[in-house]
Amino acid sequence: MGGAVRVGVSVRRRSGAWSPTIQRLLRHLRQHGLDWVPEPLGRDQDGRDSVSYLAGEVPQYPLPDWIWNEDVLTDAARHLAQLHAASTGFDTTNASWQISAHQPVEVICHNDFAPYNMVFADGRLTGVIDWDTASPGPRVWDLAYLAYRLVPLTDPANGDGLDSEVDERARRLRLLCDTYSRYLGQELDTAAVLPATVQRLYDLAHFTQARADAGHEDLRSHVDLYQRDAAWIIAHTASLTGGAG
Repeated sequence: MGGAVRVGVSVRRRSGAWSPTIQRLLRHLRQHGLDWVPEPLGRDQDGRDSVSYLAGEVPQYPLPDWIWNEDVLTDAARHLAQLHAASTGFDTTNASWQISAHQPVEVICHNDFAPYNMVFADGRLTGVIDWDTASPGPRVWDLAYLAYRLVPLTDPANGDGLDSEVDERARRLRLLCDTYSRYLGQELDTAAVLPATVQRLYDLAHFTQARADAGHEDLRSHVDLYQRDAAWIIAHTASLTGGAG
């Protein structure tokens, strides 16, 4: 949706006021050991942002069956924890972000940490792409969206999810939170993740409604989808938390 195109071993996309900050963020993350994020390459002769191309498979909907393997869930949790740990030292002085910061600011969030922005090789996570919407926020903001997409926390009518019982989703949610917390050395449990997921879905529905009203009619059906998913989470919160231990 951002108009990204591959040019040889690089990926180019339109630039914005946030571009220098994102390039600097990627450089910071790589300097702190995250070799799975794209290398920032500045701007090309047409003024587009340029980053290195990460080779591998990026799954799209409908998601392949292997995306629901536990190794994918735990790999994603560890990578997100690595990002958050490395981002705490990022200098945000004079930073510009495409998406506004969310409070309380604890880390730099990717803001779209989901399977369709992950690169895989032989079913294992090797990279994460599409960093242009990163911005400061709380850890749970990113973890909530990852849980939504990969546990998943979706209404059974949502074909983007997995046909699984609530108890199994509770177990996967606990596994996600435990893996993230263990790597980061800081507890973040399901009781915090679920309300954050609901808030994210309400925000996403509002954002999608605005885009649909602006002429993107193909997105309008997603508004009801996000609202249904939020309602499903609210209705099953007790089961998702009580059954996850």
